[in-house]
Amino acid sequence: MLSFATLVAVSSVQAADAKIGLVDLRKVFDGFWKTKQADARLKETAAQLDAERTAMRGDFTKIEENYKKLVDTANDPAISGEEKERRKKTAEGELLKLRELDGKVQQFDRQSRTRLAEEQRRMRDNILNEIKDVVKEKARNESFTLVLDVAAETRNETPVVLFSDGSNDVTEAVLKQLNQNAPALPVPTTPAPGAGNGRPTDKKP
Repeated sequence: MLSFATLVAVSSVQAADAKIGLVDLRKVFDGFWKTKQADARLKETAAQLDAERTAMRGDFTKIEENYKKLVDTANDPAISGEEKERRKKTAEGELLKLRELDGKVQQFDRQSRTRLAEEQRRMRDNILNEIKDVVKEKARNESFTLVLDVAAETRNETPVVLFSDGSNDVTEAVLKQLNQNAPALPVPTTPAPGAGNGRPTDKKP
């Protein structure tokens, strides 16, 4: 249906002797500096969440080990019956902590997935809107009636645009405009000769 609708749209504008522009949206999206910035932020957020989860699992492991130890020692025939009951009650309390913490970890996992998905969707939408604004500007300047995404695919993973001779492709122009205000990358420092990897050497002055 998508391919048919696209063909109908193209046929209509061709019938009106229109000018069609082309853009590789995937290439523009991946090459936009804000996309790379957004990816870095998502990875940073994911790393922070992973660190929190690791800490929670560490607490879970400690409580689990303590629980097993209490269960084992509660069956020690060398201790009194009173001590056995005390240890059993303590073990029951540790088991409740385990179940509660396990529920918290599962809830944390769900919330983390939702948070990352929402952030990714928001960043993606913002970037796409900015790209579309630049494409629209190029289309007006070039008097395009229609701009097609040559990277688009149907649900069956077949290309929407089956052939193009590359005419009226504004991909590079759009990328150039989007990246014209990109922040400068940090210049890597070159170590001085003989500096090595920064570790002290055995040479004496």
